[in-house]
Amino acid sequence: MDRPAAPLPTPTRDRDAAAQQGALPAPRALHAALLRAPDALLVLRDPAPGVRPAPGQPGAASDYVPTLPDIFVAIRADGRVLAFNGHVDLGTGIRTALAQLVAEELDVAFERVEMVLGHTDAAPNQGPTIASASIQISAVPLRRAAAQARAWLVARAAERLGVAAATLRVDDGVLRGPDGVTTDYWQVLAGGGAHLRVAAPDIEVRLKPAHEHRVVGRAVARVDIPAKATGVLSFVHDVRLPGMRHGRVIRPPYAGRDAGAFVGKSLLQVDEASVRHLPGHVQVVVQGDFVGVVADREEQAMRAARTLRVQWAPVPPAPALDDLAAALRAIPAVHRPLRSEGDVDAVLNAAATDQARTLAADYVWPYQMHASIGPSCAVARWDEDRLTVWSGTQNPHMLRIDLDRLLGIGEDRIEIVRLEAAGCYGRNCADDVGADAALLARAVGAPVRVQLSREQEHVWEPKGAAQLMQVRGAIDAEGRLAACDFDTRYPSNDAPLLALLLTGRVDAGPRTLEMGDRTAVPPYRYPALRVGCHDVPAIVRSAWLRGVSALPNSFAHDCFIDELAERAQADPVQYRLDHLDDSRARELLAAVAAHAGWRGEAGSRGTAQADGCLRGRGVAYARYVHSRFPGFGAAWSAWVVDLAVDPVRGRVRVDRVVVGQDTGMMVNPDGVRHQIHGNVLQTLSRVLKERVQFDEQGVRSREWGAYPILDFSEVPPIEVVLMPRQDEPPMGGGESASVPGAAAVANALFDATGLRWRAPPFTPDVLRAGLGR
Repeated sequence: MDRPAAPLPTPTRDRDAAAQQGALPAPRALHAALLRAPDALLVLRDPAPGVRPAPGQPGAASDYVPTLPDIFVAIRADGRVLAFNGHVDLGTGIRTALAQLVAEELDVAFERVEMVLGHTDAAPNQGPTIASASIQISAVPLRRAAAQARAWLVARAAERLGVAAATLRVDDGVLRGPDGVTTDYWQVLAGGGAHLRVAAPDIEVRLKPAHEHRVVGRAVARVDIPAKATGVLSFVHDVRLPGMRHGRVIRPPYAGRDAGAFVGKSLLQVDEASVRHLPGHVQVVVQGDFVGVVADREEQAMRAARTLRVQWAPVPPAPALDDLAAALRAIPAVHRPLRSEGDVDAVLNAAATDQARTLAADYVWPYQMHASIGPSCAVARWDEDRLTVWSGTQNPHMLRIDLDRLLGIGEDRIEIVRLEAAGCYGRNCADDVGADAALLARAVGAPVRVQLSREQEHVWEPKGAAQLMQVRGAIDAEGRLAACDFDTRYPSNDAPLLALLLTGRVDAGPRTLEMGDRTAVPPYRYPALRVGCHDVPAIVRSAWLRGVSALPNSFAHDCFIDELAERAQADPVQYRLDHLDDSRARELLAAVAAHAGWRGEAGSRGTAQADGCLRGRGVAYARYVHSRFPGFGAAWSAWVVDLAVDPVRGRVRVDRVVVGQDTGMMVNPDGVRHQIHGNVLQTLSRVLKERVQFDEQGVRSREWGAYPILDFSEVPPIEVVLMPRQDEPPMGGGESASVPGAAAVANALFDATGLRWRAPPFTPDVLRAGLGR
């Protein structure tokens, strides 16, 4: 193979060039420089407004149109390839996978491609990074742009060489003709670049078929890990600016609540004199219920925040949430029918004469946290009338909209530079702390870094909402599924930016989104089916968490069919297979069961074994169906769980998890495996440990002792089954493996104890109470 004319870039691909030297990224300057470069081939999109959220769905709408075009792919004569995507990498590995897609379509070495993700002044606005859609949806324009660039380069090279374009073969940018004559992309661009418009979706662009792939489908090490392992600037927590000061915020006493007449209107008095004696040139900033302090050093700001005397008006007690099912039923709701097939009531009434053929059950999901290990942090700087915020946000362009609503300066004067932060898989306090920093920086006239305390992160992050699923069903005389009546309640919204509420810029009234319907329709064949969603406002500050409402809905679906299979005296795996019409679902479930050695044997069912433990095995299947109903599917997933229960101590030990996933085309199989492992660990933690506690003030779980998560000693062996589907479109894989996990654990607990468990988390106190200990 000929050596490429241009050497491989020496910096790693996971940061902008400036950041690779230990400096901060400069996305605005990078974008402008590329547009001016005479030797650059750019595939770009004319300025356009951002994605508008569908009615009832999360997101922020704006009519803002940038003045400069969006770049998707940029190829330079020096051998660099830059690719731009509006989504961000939350530890999911999309920075690596997107680079693989670009390298594949361009026929260049993977090492050449540098991804630029999320920066508002460089990356296109493609909406928030949610719903496992980065590869499934947002990668498509990037692939097409790379393919367009390759076609242009090949055509220009063919013209230069005097050969037909179809006769050229490309390897890392080197083009070889049939008679051995060669050139390369970089020589072509030395003669001048071009600006190509991204082809409209209805215009055909040839993408490589799977059998031609050399980079996609190959395991590639994540490109972000070396910098994190060696301490190169990656995390927003490490940002330092000249003249930077440190801020801390003092939150109001209505812990974790963001709706009510008292929100933004409870501050009575701030005694600024109480901190005048402290070192660090302490300044106090007050706007509505927003209170913050700024000092020269971080420890000085922390001390000032503890010392500042603040007086608040009494606030109403928080709603009682000890009985979640009752609290969820009591919320005023709007019922939204989702699916109706057959005469459900007639079938249920006919089966009611035989109690063995009918079942009614309520499943209750708790409030849970994102529980990001690192508290949220941001840095803000004002340059005259322009604001720059360095942020770990999941939604950079949405944060820009919110900051404009807060500050009223115009989106064109706000830049969000996105850096790594603690993962969230939903919305934690990353956006909130960015607004805190912006308000404090404007007030004191200097760059300000704000980091939340652990208590503030725990209390104020938008929780994963509690959920109530009420299900009635029946089987026929032969034991087949006959009817299902399913209703779900999910009190959540999109948790407006906290500073908007505390300063009174937006109303703190109740808000309702239509987000409880994810995977609400069961995957199994019920001849009579009725599915509905009760849309309800949030009780406490809540937004989306991994799996959104799909995980609780699937928990109910797959626990319920397990109970019906028991009534039908059928094997749980075979019963599911008998009622699944989706061939890919059937193949996946069968493959996972075979790998796990499923034989349909019953577990302890309440009878302790010689060592005193109860042992059981459970299965569950789901496909994550998300976005506005009826939505669309991401990857298919199935679990088999083996566990043991100590009935005296109430402790659950997971001994083995076999988890399978059909992701369609896998860009990076190792990345998919890593994602699945992460899903398994987080789901086990949520199912066995995690539950937010409340009192009359609001959130009571304010530190790790009150909100334990899975630790290293509790990690089980995890065996992953991946379906070979490289000829199929890629499916979103970031959340799918989490969705069936809770039901698999609950079904294994039934197999071990002989009791049904319908309300996670299955903590020792819950297990002991259920077992009568």
